[in-house]
Amino acid sequence: MALTKVRMCSLPASLASLVRKSQQATFSAKKGAGMGGNVRIGLDAVKGVQVPTPSFLAAPKTVSIIGAPMTYGQPFAGTDRGPAAVREKGLHQALTKLGWRVEETGDLTFEPPGHSTIEYAGPGNCRFSQAVGGACKKIKDAVHRHAAKGNFVLTLGGDHSIALGTLAGILAARPETGVVWVDAHADLNTPMSSPSGNMHGMPVAFLMRLIDPTTVPGCEWLASLPRLRPEQIAYVGLRDLDREERNVLRNLDIKAFTMYHVDRYGIGKVMEMLLDHLGDRPLHMSYDIDACDPVIAPSTGTKVRGGLSFREAHYVAEAVAETGRLGSLDMVEINPQLFEQKDGTQGTDDTVDLTLALVSDAFGNRIL
Repeated sequence: MALTKVRMCSLPASLASLVRKSQQATFSAKKGAGMGGNVRIGLDAVKGVQVPTPSFLAAPKTVSIIGAPMTYGQPFAGTDRGPAAVREKGLHQALTKLGWRVEETGDLTFEPPGHSTIEYAGPGNCRFSQAVGGACKKIKDAVHRHAAKGNFVLTLGGDHSIALGTLAGILAARPETGVVWVDAHADLNTPMSSPSGNMHGMPVAFLMRLIDPTTVPGCEWLASLPRLRPEQIAYVGLRDLDREERNVLRNLDIKAFTMYHVDRYGIGKVMEMLLDHLGDRPLHMSYDIDACDPVIAPSTGTKVRGGLSFREAHYVAEAVAETGRLGSLDMVEINPQLFEQKDGTQGTDDTVDLTLALVSDAFGNRIL
């Protein structure tokens, strides 16, 4: 398959250099994360098959890549380095190898909280809402612009608070979109129920209007946009829920598959039930790398043991792609500054390699 040229939209010199570096990258077989054997990773593992292209995407099929280096939705520095880490591993070459045209838009820039910024001035407990809300408004505008053109929108985080912006933009362009939320956490807390006040645990609550956004500084813009309805979202991989999140999931009858369900039914049956529930609608997948077990994805800030295995993690992305209805994807919470090994190299590489592999799955990569 001939490689398609990557279109770079007025990229800064540093990012253009990074793209060139990624396009020259080659990867050979090496030890897989926690696998105890040789597995192909990176570009060496990319072997495309013909996955149905959603009818709502324009031809030729084009993916717009948006970098959202958000770090203020949680307390650990480093999630802002996630987009660059995934690009550097060979993202653009992987996507073109799978037959996609690539429109690289670069990273959005966000205003950090200043020394004089009030940490939070609304009801409950919500840290840096003005910084996070302002950034998510930028993300929403960018995502909506590219989705409205008929492009697949791939947003690289950044912490999971960016989903407030990505989904707001997708719902503005495709209001009936169904959401596959792949995560150890439900991210359903409101400022009144959140134990930590970190906004990466709140995007679904905001999108469902469990909190009035006009009462939260920085988030007022959300009030005029379509609301995410409970039947539009389904979870897989849950294993760390706060009390109020459990109540919301039950009371609103939200489809949620925990790791118990994965153990009981197997990932194949779980994904069949999840996708049947969402029905015949455009799909958005919000994939938090902490859905995966820390053995295979150690470089993330909210690790919870007992997560998706290497193959389960891949199957989730493969199954969603094979519907022919996936039109947008977030990959979030990759933090190259957090790792298990003392030298830091292997843990970071394993997590970023896995991220690239999961993205490739969503665009048509298969074993055979």
